[in-house]
Amino acid sequence: MPELPEVETVVRGLRKTIRNKTIKSISLNAPPSSIALSDSFKNKDFKHLLKGKKILAVNRRGKNILITLTDHLTLWVHLKMTGHFFYDHHPQPINKHDLVIFHLSDSSGEKIDSHLHFNDYRRFGRLRLFPQEELWEQPGLKELGPEPLEISVDDFIAKCQSSRRMIKPALLDQSFLAGLGNIYADESLYFAHIHPQKLSSSISKKKLTNLHYHIQRLLKLAIKNMGTSVDSFSGVNGKPGRFQKYLKAYHHEGNPCYFCGHKIIRIKIGSRSAHFCPRCQRL
Repeated sequence: MPELPEVETVVRGLRKTIRNKTIKSISLNAPPSSIALSDSFKNKDFKHLLKGKKILAVNRRGKNILITLTDHLTLWVHLKMTGHFFYDHHPQPINKHDLVIFHLSDSSGEKIDSHLHFNDYRRFGRLRLFPQEELWEQPGLKELGPEPLEISVDDFIAKCQSSRRMIKPALLDQSFLAGLGNIYADESLYFAHIHPQKLSSSISKKKLTNLHYHIQRLLKLAIKNMGTSVDSFSGVNGKPGRFQKYLKAYHHEGNPCYFCGHKIIRIKIGSRSAHFCPRCQRL
């Protein structure tokens, strides 16, 4: 699943390409489960509600993409496992995995000059449309924790020390921190030399300070490199990310540890996997 750096890469790509454009029409091939509308829209449909709306802003909250439209509407998108946005200036043959195609006009609003495809071969991605006054009361947004790049070190330490959960599941909990997933949790714990099963309340202030530093350092570096492409992720321009070449723990099971040479191992914690060095990250 795309994590904070990948979603931020998509958001920045969308800002450069679709902001201030108008949605002239929509081609829809999405299953009913992929589209959700506010109950306040009554009998209006997705295409009717979006037609003619101007795109004012594109922002991110955790792993969620928020596209602000005229008439006080927000298109809320979650890429889930395999969702992608692709932007092009020329009509392309419709791919069978294109769930939604937004046909956009330039600032004059006179003619279609570009197209934004929402493509998802596993069809888990979600597009939801809400009035702005309802948006932040929706499950999936209202319970989100602080942004990892915004939380202070003191608040991060207090948050960890007040929890008696294992640190890896805590970092993956979107109500604890919004945006981290398996890749950056594994990498951050690896560089901070913290075992993923260590109880967060038992970790020293010094170790948590180091963990906070590496979370922010790795996220910033990943954003600079347009995210990690270990499966199918790519940006709005179709180009893959480059951060996978910096990974030291995630997907490195059996490889020698960067620090000590011991083999990286992978274990299951609940339903999720964790990659770490048992010598450097002692429980």
